[in-house]
Amino acid sequence: MILEVAILNVKEGLSKDFEINFKEAEKFIKSAKGYISHHLKKCIEDENKYILLVNWETIEDHEIGFRKSKEYQNWKNLLHHFYKPFPIVEHYK
Repeated sequence: MILEVAILNVKEGLSKDFEINFKEAEKFIKSAKGYISHHLKKCIEDENKYILLVNWETIEDHEIGFRKSKEYQNWKNLLHHFYKPFPIVEHYK
């Protein structure tokens, strides 16, 4: 199992809209091959910062399977415009 970790810095004042869109976007990641589970946690000290933790069966399931899928395009359209700067994504085993 691989853990994907991303720190998400959301543009100021857009946290509520981000959370609404994230709830909509969850269905796209949940349907991906190799997806196991995920957690989105809001930072206590910074209301515009979140951490996204996603468990995948393999790194390829995330980087190739999900990122090259139609579902990822839907995910991207719903969420990517909220980030500043764009998050760095890392994987852990």
